[in-house]
Amino acid sequence: MTLVVSRNFLLLAAFGALASSAFCQTWEREDLGFESVQSRARDLANKPYVAPNRDNLPAWMNNLTYDQYRDIRFNPDQALWATEKLPFRAMFFHPGYLFREPVTLNEFTQTHQQQIRLAEAYFNYGPLINKHGDLPSDGGFAGFRLHTPLNNPDVYDELAVFQGACNWRALGKNQHYGLTSRGIAVDTGMEDPKEEFPSFREFWLRKPDAGDTQARIYALLDGPSFSGAYQFKISPGNTTIVDVTAVIFTRKVVQRLGIAPMSSMFWFGENSKRRFDDFRPEVHDSDGLAIRMGTGERLWRPISNDSGKLEFSSFDMEKCDGFGLLQRDRRYSAYEDAEAAYHLRPSLWIEPTSNWGPGRVTLMEMPTANEFADNTVAMWEPAHIPQPGDRIEFSYKQHWTTNEDPSMADGHVVATRTGTQTGQPEQRVMIVEFAGNALNQPNETPLTPSVQAVGPGADRVKIQNVTIQQVPEARWRVAFQLSSAADGGKLADVGPIELRCCLKRGDNFLTETWVHRVTP
Repeated sequence: MTLVVSRNFLLLAAFGALASSAFCQTWEREDLGFESVQSRARDLANKPYVAPNRDNLPAWMNNLTYDQYRDIRFNPDQALWATEKLPFRAMFFHPGYLFREPVTLNEFTQTHQQQIRLAEAYFNYGPLINKHGDLPSDGGFAGFRLHTPLNNPDVYDELAVFQGACNWRALGKNQHYGLTSRGIAVDTGMEDPKEEFPSFREFWLRKPDAGDTQARIYALLDGPSFSGAYQFKISPGNTTIVDVTAVIFTRKVVQRLGIAPMSSMFWFGENSKRRFDDFRPEVHDSDGLAIRMGTGERLWRPISNDSGKLEFSSFDMEKCDGFGLLQRDRRYSAYEDAEAAYHLRPSLWIEPTSNWGPGRVTLMEMPTANEFADNTVAMWEPAHIPQPGDRIEFSYKQHWTTNEDPSMADGHVVATRTGTQTGQPEQRVMIVEFAGNALNQPNETPLTPSVQAVGPGADRVKIQNVTIQQVPEARWRVAFQLSSAADGGKLADVGPIELRCCLKRGDNFLTETWVHRVTP
């Protein structure tokens, strides 16, 4: 499906009446399809935006503490489709605490749909909640999660979670939750206007057939600047694939629109100058941004948390073949954290399945002093900024994987290290390690490193003492020193420097390009 922009969308009728009653649902005949959700999104966009009422829930729900909210657990016996032994089941999140904008959930088949009503029978209330008030019949839910026999044929494991704004996460086999995906990002990183967080207001969960290998979901998105319709097709496996199709309608112009955005956490790693008093060697959900450009060039940009300020990096291109935030280092010894299991956090690779046109991949890095919040965002920014009345259509495939990422060239970066050298405090030593079968093939032509500074300030730095060495684990290490080009100058006074490095044999490039920003 092509990323299409059209104007003057039509006013169409919304859906018919939804089901009545609480817990005992009532089916309504409805030929529900993705076109129906698009019609509803188009209708929303033709009306002024109405923000959800965050105070509409009963006070006892709004006043739940973190521990109390965690003490409300879904009753697995009441999972949607649990009694029918179908390949997927759905469980729901209770509204309240931070989740004060209830979401409407619907179940549908090829010919019918019904609204799923909030009911006490769905939940077990723990001892931290001695008494609770009534549940509003129209209260909706805080989201839902899908389960399937992912790791064991006899156990329904979590497969995907949709909760909060337009966020979702997914898992492949033997993975632990890590980074988060979003429907769209609006003015992310901007101060004026401030970032918007559009929400999925309503979901439709398709009742699976006995032989289905794919779960199907529709979602209705709404926010101050955009409304939209989303279709998700989720295929579980060692790598879980999520096929996303979206149609977005523009209410007003924005400064930044992010397509296929994702957020992750990077506190510190092997490439960090800033170290923290922590027993673990590295702490991050993702260690780098990978990009596959339409020209065939592949980039690897290590994530950093060194500058202490908000950092943006953009990579312009006419065509994007894929990008993602990846966790390449899969050694337990790199993290030494059995509980957090960072070595099992999935990478997320985005593969466009429609023509996105020209634009750029943008990486945003925010400073952090702990591991408790996402501080890294990656997204695609189309070159055309949507105007009020525009219709935007795009599709892509998500790979939630712990395997070698689909972006990976045979020759790829496996480590980035940095530090100062004894007796030379004004110089910085950079180490880049590559691996790949082609690098180790016998050949009379030696491997040669290509190292350069690019962009503003490139002429103010000096790169010297470039060496290449084969090291254990079939790796090739490139080392070089970076200093100010001015006699007696300090590297700290030069400002951020963009570096590039790759390995060649003759005129042939054998590796992806390492792209790194050195900050003072």
